[in-house]
Amino acid sequence: MEDEAFASISSKPITLDCQSHSSFCREFTVSSPKVSIGKVMVYTCSVWLIAYAVFFFTENTAVLSSAILITLAGMMLHIHFVKVDHESLLVIGSLGIQVSSTYASGREVTTFIEMSKIKDIVINEAIYMHQIIYYLCVLMKDQSEPNGVSGVVPLFQSSKPRLNCLVKVYKSCQEILSKCQ
Repeated sequence: MEDEAFASISSKPITLDCQSHSSFCREFTVSSPKVSIGKVMVYTCSVWLIAYAVFFFTENTAVLSSAILITLAGMMLHIHFVKVDHESLLVIGSLGIQVSSTYASGREVTTFIEMSKIKDIVINEAIYMHQIIYYLCVLMKDQSEPNGVSGVVPLFQSSKPRLNCLVKVYKSCQEILSKCQ
C-alpha cells in the first residue's frame, strides 16, 4: 500500500505507511511531523529574553545561566521522552503483535504481545473533554474466564489518528486474525 496523508485528533498531519510482508504479516507505521525548528527557536528566545530582562534588573548572572541550562535540559528531555516521531504495529498472525514507538532522539520502546493472550483488536471510543475520540486497542484474554477480557492495550497513543486511519489498520488486522483462527 502507498503512503496516505491523515490527521490526528488535534488536526496535525500524520502519515500511515502499510507494508505487507506476507499474507500473515503486516506492518503499520504512523509518523508524526518532525520537531519544528521555528517553535524551538520561539520558545528558547522567549525564555532567554525573560531571563535577560530579569538579569537586567537584578544584575545576577545566575539567572542567565539557569535559563540556558533549563532550556537545554528541557529540549533534551522533550526529544528523548515526549516527542514520538513514529509508532509502528507489526502483526504476525502465528506469533503475535509488536508495538514500537520511536522518539525524536532515536530511542525506541518495543512491546510484544503473544497471540495466545490476544482476544481481539477493536476500535474503541472514549469521551475526551467535549468530543468523542476513537482509538485502536488490543483486548487481552482473561485466563480464568474464557469469554472475559483481562485488559486493554491502546495502540498509537502518541499520534492519536482519526477514525479513517484506524479503520484502515483495523480491517487489515482483522484479515490476519481471521486467517489464524
